[in-house]
Amino acid sequence: MPVIFLAIIALYLGGNVYIFIRGAQAFSGWPATIRIVLAIAFCIAALLLFAGFMLRSPKIPGSIVRLTHVIGTSWMAIVLYMSLLLLVFDLLRTVHLLPFNSFFPALIVTVGLLIGGYIHYRHPSTREITLHIDKPLSIAKPLRIVAISDIHLGYGTGKKQLAGYVNKINSLHPDIVVIGGDLIDRDVRPVFEQKMEEELNKIEAPMGIFMVPGNHDYYAGIDATKTFVAQTKITLLRDSTVTLPCGLTLVGRDDRTNPHRRTLQQLTAQTDSQKAIILLDHQPYALEEDERFGIDLQFSGHTHHGQMWPLSLVTNAIFEQSSGYRHWGKTAVYVSSGLSLWGPPFRIGTSSELVLFNIISDKH
Repeated sequence: MPVIFLAIIALYLGGNVYIFIRGAQAFSGWPATIRIVLAIAFCIAALLLFAGFMLRSPKIPGSIVRLTHVIGTSWMAIVLYMSLLLLVFDLLRTVHLLPFNSFFPALIVTVGLLIGGYIHYRHPSTREITLHIDKPLSIAKPLRIVAISDIHLGYGTGKKQLAGYVNKINSLHPDIVVIGGDLIDRDVRPVFEQKMEEELNKIEAPMGIFMVPGNHDYYAGIDATKTFVAQTKITLLRDSTVTLPCGLTLVGRDDRTNPHRRTLQQLTAQTDSQKAIILLDHQPYALEEDERFGIDLQFSGHTHHGQMWPLSLVTNAIFEQSSGYRHWGKTAVYVSSGLSLWGPPFRIGTSSELVLFNIISDKH
């Protein structure tokens, strides 16, 4: 992981240098004062990404931390697309297929992509899946489960946006709501300051709301996350199971950030494989194991499906299943691309989503 982290930093810094050089060439005929101001602004924007990760002191106003977070993470997206477009356009220029300077065309396309990506991000889609299982449920109608993951409450996703998510959840009239981890982003401070539990407590799910922790819930501090969740109607499952009156068993694994978490075999040892079993596990690894332990459905998140193309190609390469719905033997697995985001507020080539499962028992 440190090697990957260092490689990402190197690519980010290299992209900034590349854009800066090409921008300096494009603005070479402009007045010196304007060029100096633009250069300073560019350097500040590039460094805000690192500042956003370091600003955690309670002495710093939350509004400043949020502004730093938004600009710093958005700059990542700008660097990604400007670098890619400049590279393509520069290659076209070398073979005389592009007769003009490529900086401003790349900038225009990047701005257009980010505007469209922001609008797309703010309008999550709802995917509805009907799953038939050969196990009994003591409910006459299909069991409606709304599954969400990666809300990342904090400086990027605030209380107003959360209220919109809660309204969408309630409009689906779920019996149960499950949260597949990363409820909180990386700092509990804005969550407590904005009293976001008030919105979470408006979720209407008569059979309960259940969640497992994700890696970001650990980054925020797992004890602080537990304290916040305790103020809500959410039941936190950390290497624990619960069997509901309808006959459904929920198995909640702790995140793999915890090296001492229990194995799936240990968790399912006390469950009845004749009952319907749903596994909540934030990170989608070792999916082929599920069928051996009688899992009917696994719900995961974490990947965001890369969030922005072409990063989705990276997650596709890393994970056995980086998004969507698939059957592994008799086990159905859904990997959500996430309801919200951890960083840049853009969705390009991917979608924010809620999932509605209609669980139907074929055994009467």
